[in-house]
Amino acid sequence: MAIQHFSPALPVPAVSAAYPMAKPGYGKRSAPDQQPRTPHDFALLPARERYIAGFVDHLPDGAAMSVKQLTKQLPLYGQQAIGTSLNALSVAGHLRRVRCPVGTGDETRWAFRTFWSRTARDNAWWTTYLATETAVRTAAPAAVPQQRTAPEPTSPAPEAPTPATTPAAPAAPTASSAPTAPTVGAAETAGSAGAAGMARSAGTAGMAGTAQKALPAAFSPASRFSPAYLALAELGRKDSRLALSADDCTTLEPQAAEWLARGVTTDYLITALTAGLPTHVDCPPRFVRHRLTDKIPPHQPTPHTPPDTNTPPPTRHLLVECTDCGRPGPPQALPDGLCRPCRTTHPTNHHPPADPTQIAAVKAHMANLRHLLKAP
Repeated sequence: MAIQHFSPALPVPAVSAAYPMAKPGYGKRSAPDQQPRTPHDFALLPARERYIAGFVDHLPDGAAMSVKQLTKQLPLYGQQAIGTSLNALSVAGHLRRVRCPVGTGDETRWAFRTFWSRTARDNAWWTTYLATETAVRTAAPAAVPQQRTAPEPTSPAPEAPTPATTPAAPAAPTASSAPTAPTVGAAETAGSAGAAGMARSAGTAGMAGTAQKALPAAFSPASRFSPAYLALAELGRKDSRLALSADDCTTLEPQAAEWLARGVTTDYLITALTAGLPTHVDCPPRFVRHRLTDKIPPHQPTPHTPPDTNTPPPTRHLLVECTDCGRPGPPQALPDGLCRPCRTTHPTNHHPPADPTQIAAVKAHMANLRHLLKAP
């Protein structure tokens, strides 16, 4: 039970505008459901603890809460005195130091937080709050929002080609007009037009022939045969001693497909079949069938397996740190925010003050003893 101290406490120092902030994921974090700030906060604490508690209460969330930083801002007390005061504030139920794992995979690191409550809380409240998901999410640093890149300007859609205007048809000759003999210039013009027409016709025919030749390219052998068949057909190119016919590739295709179904690539299959060949191979199909049977690899996981979205994320528990020595542990193992050795060193059960009547009786008894010692 806290004892009210009526000695006047020092005024709460003003928080400097340049007070150092901790890195993202560290520093002070305010607990929820606190009572409004009043001039009589921390009235039950001693003068030094009341002074430090008032300063910490005015710090913003994310402020550095190490003993060294507090000592720089509070020159009236040294590191030892501030550390002892933080222990007393932890016992009084105003703060808890915790650590939480953050990150994924091999990049997991520890984030250190100091939960602060203006309202004094007991051990049961702190244990319940630190075990909730709200505390876990609060202790984890907020993800840095990614900068949104400006959308690339879309190129305007090409305008539809306007149909070419057809030249007007020449007027038909009338009956009254007499036919005239063509001149030499007209003959040259007619010859040039005929040559140009023949060239256009030849160009059109050439383009049609090219399109007809390019059409079967879409139906290449790679699209008609399986990767296992193509890998067997490639053996003859890699080594002439393993040249297989089309019937041989079709017969051995199921065995080669079983290799690919176990996670190996076609390059691995070709290398395994062509490595360490004898000087002369009498029957390439039988030799390849023997190797496909004897050297079949074990099952391997596919390299690009999509992650299972139904798997829940790992649960991240908060570990409470001892306010004095920093030893981590579950909230139940650190009542008052102190481990067992530190509770033994700093006892938390303060004895109530003695009765003034008893104090006066002890003083009278001691005075009587001194008087008896002076008597002859």
